[in-house]
Amino acid sequence: MGCACGKEVIEVNGKSYTIKTRIGEGGFSIVDLIQDQKTHRLYALKRIACHSKEDEKNTMREAEYHNLFNHPNILECIDVALIERCDRLHPNRSEVRLLLPYFRKGTLQDELTIRSKNKSHIGEERILKIFRQMSEGIRVMHSAQPYPLAHRDAKPANVLMSNDDTPVWMDFGSMGKARQEIRKASEARILQDLAAEKCSMAFRAPELFHVESHSSIDERVDVWSLGCCLYAMCYFQSPFEAAHQRGDSVALAVMSGTIDFPENTPYSNGMHNLIRSMLEVSALQRPFIDGVLFQVDSLLPTVQNAVTRLFNNVPKKSKRHFQ
Repeated sequence: MGCACGKEVIEVNGKSYTIKTRIGEGGFSIVDLIQDQKTHRLYALKRIACHSKEDEKNTMREAEYHNLFNHPNILECIDVALIERCDRLHPNRSEVRLLLPYFRKGTLQDELTIRSKNKSHIGEERILKIFRQMSEGIRVMHSAQPYPLAHRDAKPANVLMSNDDTPVWMDFGSMGKARQEIRKASEARILQDLAAEKCSMAFRAPELFHVESHSSIDERVDVWSLGCCLYAMCYFQSPFEAAHQRGDSVALAVMSGTIDFPENTPYSNGMHNLIRSMLEVSALQRPFIDGVLFQVDSLLPTVQNAVTRLFNNVPKKSKRHFQ
């Protein structure tokens, strides 16, 4: 659909929006920056191509997940529309449109990519404050009713950042029941294949690389991914991305559980211990999200007190540089 001004116009449930620019693209979806033609407000529009009724069902469930929660660290879905396409060129194909809030600052990954160019580390206190809110969002998912949900693709690229530094989780295409009992080899293969398709390799929990025939999977897959996120917030990438860049097996790197920290690190032992606790190869040794939050809260006063001591020891005429 077009308009006299030459700009493309798209509709969501009868409301018209002007497409401004493309802001994201994936295997089955695109995200555009759009503007309401009446109010001139900006939004993000996620358009997901569906090739079967099962695709439609899964995509509409993604929209439902957005609005299952009402939480500042979880992205809301403002509107959703299913567009049927019945023509000779696109048989059995449809499109789901998700109208979402627009975040001008982009994602946490956008900031990490910029900072990685000159190794500009984020301060420990800010990392912990952002990470605590990220963990709160995950805790809400893990506390969902009637059963806990897991995000299953937690990574910095799926964290939007608001103007006041609030992290907001997005992209629930991989979300599903957190707790699964695997009783047969066929069930293990299905889950393993699904994880390979939908969960980013460098942030994927070890139990999803090789799913055992008789095993249990629970919400601690997200705790592993959060550990990779926290490492990336410190050092700009997941601890397992280096293996991918070298052409080595990411799966073997993950299963080994070996985590290396730079020698000249600006971060405390407490931060490293927090990361290590989340990156336990055995899920049974990994904390649940409440345990993660307990550790974060124990670190935050330590960081704040250290900053206060530093500030109090600075001469008065120099204090303005810290304010």
